[in-house]
Amino acid sequence: MNKKKIFNDPVYGFITVPSDLVFDIIEHPYFQRLRRIKQLGLTEMVYPGALHTRFHHALGAMHLMETALNTLKSKNNEISDTELEASLIAILLHDIGHGPFSHALETAIFKNVHHEQLSLHIMHMLNEAFGGKLALAINIFKGTYARNFFHQLVSSQLDVDRLDYLNRDSFYTGVYEGKIGADRIIKMLDVANDKLVVEEKAIYSIENFLVSRRLMYWQVYLHKTVISAENMVLRVVQRARQLLQQGIDVPASPCLKFFLSSDLTISDFERDNSILERFVRLDDHDIWSGIKQWASHPDFILSYLANSILNRRLFKVVIATKPIEEDLLLGISELVQEHFKIQEEDIKYLMISGKISNNAYQVEGESIEILTKTGYVVDVAEASDLPNIRALSNKVEKYYVCYPKEVAH
Repeated sequence: MNKKKIFNDPVYGFITVPSDLVFDIIEHPYFQRLRRIKQLGLTEMVYPGALHTRFHHALGAMHLMETALNTLKSKNNEISDTELEASLIAILLHDIGHGPFSHALETAIFKNVHHEQLSLHIMHMLNEAFGGKLALAINIFKGTYARNFFHQLVSSQLDVDRLDYLNRDSFYTGVYEGKIGADRIIKMLDVANDKLVVEEKAIYSIENFLVSRRLMYWQVYLHKTVISAENMVLRVVQRARQLLQQGIDVPASPCLKFFLSSDLTISDFERDNSILERFVRLDDHDIWSGIKQWASHPDFILSYLANSILNRRLFKVVIATKPIEEDLLLGISELVQEHFKIQEEDIKYLMISGKISNNAYQVEGESIEILTKTGYVVDVAEASDLPNIRALSNKVEKYYVCYPKEVAH
């Protein structure tokens, strides 16, 4: 069987599957599940074109990884075929542990399990299934492989994950200001002292990348309507969980009901393989199916939230640059309680407050390093004449409160 298949990707054109092992991993049911998980959760409520999936993104990131490694090889960096294939597998599987609606529901379906822990656990399971052939990919993913630049390409402030999702998300949302020059950045990559560096002539492309990232966060990922929609879905699932754990029947797919009825840790997954088998059958469709059924549930809060989400009657959002005053929050909570005639402990489902933050570049920790023309390696924030990058490292925090629009009238 010919396994050198080609995908026609709307962002990059043709993506070739480089090896039989990579093809077999893509064909595996664990990976195919990513077709049923949207990359941007509920962003389609604001940008109707944002319907692309984690499957799209994983293939795109793999394509950029291959381009990056071929660039590094062309600059006389020794990279074996084994290392190249392992790096492609590491980036291909970096999101394999995402559950339905990706980040939005991570804390609702699990209390104590992070998607990166699940990604690693699933990679270990796949390693067993493929006879130990993923061992190097796992070490690269974890950052335990001796040659650190491979891990940096998978996870750092300038990794191929970010390069793909910024390109892809700007394409599908139509927010073209978020488009980055990924090709130019990749062509300017090199390795110095076993670390990933960028040649100095690409510094303006790096600045554009950071500006685009900040813009995409405010305009897409942290758009106020997206915050409202994602918080509503989070609350409706939390309400379903609360009712189930009180012994009240809530219709849901068997796998979703299992996770909402229990509080699991990653050690539970490691101890009992059947838990993982349930998890890999979960996707966005379980949540939407649940929401459609919950719309007619006798519990008012569950049915109100479900109907509001289905019909896009999203909560009003107030965003502020300073913490919202307690008096205002108290006033809104009293209006919500009075309008809906609910118990005080249930107000949290219909009035949601929180904080969002955005900094495009973190100065502390593992930085983006520039290889100067004279051969020195310096932090991008110190390089050249770009005060912009210093400004982009400032963390901007905003505060929000969401509540039903009926209360605002």
